[in-house]
Amino acid sequence: MKPVIVFDLVGTLLDLSAFDPLFERAFGDSKLRREWFSEALKLAHATTAMNHYREFSKITEAALKVVEERYQRRLDDAQREEILRTFKTLPPFCDVQDSVVSLRNNGFRIVVLTNSKKQAAEEMLKHAGILQHFDRVLSADSVQRLKPAPEPYRMAAHELNLEPESVLLVAAHSWDVAGAIRAGCQACFLRRPEQILDEITPTPTLIASDLQELSTRVLQLQTTA
Repeated sequence: MKPVIVFDLVGTLLDLSAFDPLFERAFGDSKLRREWFSEALKLAHATTAMNHYREFSKITEAALKVVEERYQRRLDDAQREEILRTFKTLPPFCDVQDSVVSLRNNGFRIVVLTNSKKQAAEEMLKHAGILQHFDRVLSADSVQRLKPAPEPYRMAAHELNLEPESVLLVAAHSWDVAGAIRAGCQACFLRRPEQILDEITPTPTLIASDLQELSTRVLQLQTTA
């Protein structure tokens, strides 16, 4: 049986570099976009480790205020809203459209699993022009636990009527890959710009430079299975 391919959303399918002009305008340095998102992930992971839950949108807002305080650049409500609103209009990476269509045409079920709320994720995918290619959009919000806690991955397998080992999680974040593997799933690390697979993350099933390579590799695996 072909594995169901479950994609992370932000940074894997959708390109965060769209934030760069906003950070250049607000802070005078586009590189602070990376610092902001890293701060958001740090807060998300700390919250999850404490067995607490906060919506990811609230976490990204809190992280933005941390960056403002750190660089003593207080944004007004309109500036902050402009940055946070951009999540809804992130573009897909250039390899996404053709690759997901190829996977679907070859009989794979493809799904999104995200820390964002389901409605927000669907709006993001719709704006990116790719919502129609996915069978399901699943959110960690439904189990009140953010990835990389095991509950979201196991929830995804349950919702898809699969055992975790029949799920292939595709993510550009080593922590997401690690979470999926620890939950019993297969995983693919996607080498997006700026993303590194660290040495303490369990070895994933696949490593791909882009989604075109992923599509080719999973088709080859099915042919030789």
